[in-house]
Amino acid sequence: MEITTHVLLWAFGLAVILGIVATKTSFCTMGAVSDWVNIGTTGRMRAWVFAIGASILGVLVAGQLGLVDMSLTANNDTANPPYRTAVFAWPRNVLGGLLFGIGMTLGSGCGNKTLVRIGGGNLKSVVVFLVMGAAAYLMIFTNFSYDFFLSWMEPAFINLTDHGVGDQSIGAIISGLGGFDAEITGIVVAVLIGSALVLWSLASKEFTASFDNVLSAVTLAILVVAAWWVTTGELGVSLLDEAEMMDERPYGIGAQGFTFVQPSAHFLRWIETGFSSQMLTFALIAAVGVSSGSLIYSVFTKKFKVEWFANGKDFVRHVIGGLLMGIGGVLAMGCTIGQAVTGASTLALGSFITFFAIIFGSALTMKIQYYGMVYEEESNFFKALVASLADMHLLPASWRQLEKV
Repeated sequence: MEITTHVLLWAFGLAVILGIVATKTSFCTMGAVSDWVNIGTTGRMRAWVFAIGASILGVLVAGQLGLVDMSLTANNDTANPPYRTAVFAWPRNVLGGLLFGIGMTLGSGCGNKTLVRIGGGNLKSVVVFLVMGAAAYLMIFTNFSYDFFLSWMEPAFINLTDHGVGDQSIGAIISGLGGFDAEITGIVVAVLIGSALVLWSLASKEFTASFDNVLSAVTLAILVVAAWWVTTGELGVSLLDEAEMMDERPYGIGAQGFTFVQPSAHFLRWIETGFSSQMLTFALIAAVGVSSGSLIYSVFTKKFKVEWFANGKDFVRHVIGGLLMGIGGVLAMGCTIGQAVTGASTLALGSFITFFAIIFGSALTMKIQYYGMVYEEESNFFKALVASLADMHLLPASWRQLEKV
């Protein structure tokens, strides 16, 4: 069996498991934010955070055992995307995360949830996926991202090598700036951050008392580490070596994990290239796997249900959501899974910034929507925005024109 095929089969198989479990447990990062913002429960948020912490610890153990080579994630030539690159592009993380957070709220779920819903029969999510793909295609395969974003962002990027730092993993930054041993510092930082996130999650029965929350968190962490094992372990390194001798290098190979904005663009590119096998990427096959897993679970549990837009307003909201997810996800170099779990497992600083930006963008959008619903007649976007920011203690309470709800 060709190495490329072997890698893609692993991507599909692991993603099928993710699709089944995400459907069974209703794992949803937007839902996690919604639970926290709207009803004050943190069970699904803690599941998300547990997955991050456990994946950090899992990557650390796998690295110590020689099963993964995470140094590959610091180089554009060996990773897709290079989470640990020494160029700290923080404006991308901030703005991209905000746009993605807003988009996933308007589009009823992140990239992973969109794929899960497609498998469950939701035709609205098919539209979101295609719109997200069109926006992501512009960002990846045209000059759109540079002309509209990177051209004015790049002056603010920080090249960490100018400060004696090899890459943007938190351990490398601390060791580089503090003059500490890089390997020991990396281990200590991974243990401290990973353990802290896991313990915070375990501290509440809202997480531990829910079998579905625990199952989704543990499964996601295992699958993220397994994806790294496939793409940065012996198999992934062999593929990179073999690619150097190929007449036509497959697109998007190298160190990578689960991420669910890229696949939508890869899908459109695959069609554009006449269904070229060169565009059958790890990301695209993983996306097919997630929807397949969801389809399998939905059919066997008789929960498959075709859904369509309630009205024109619902359609427009989802289209805008898809556009913002496509643009924001590529700009931030990942989504709620791609950056906030896969990227965070590498301890890349940019991944954590993206994580917080996504949560903020989503939470703010939910609050604005809620104020608009409660004060339907007397509210407008500006009033709802001010009230929402006041709720978040980012503006003085005296500025609000709507009563707190």
